[in-house]
Amino acid sequence: MGKGDKKTKKGKIKQGSHGKSRPKNHVPAYKPAGETVKKA
Repeated sequence: MGKGDKKTKKGKIKQGSHGKSRPKNHVPAYKPAGETVKKA
């Protein structure tokens, strides 16, 4: 498991690809539906 492994984060960085272990967009942490931030 290292730079040559396509499924690991290090391998994806070396290859320049994205996927489950290295998503392109940051996935926000789970927020319950009732808690919304209101800008006043």
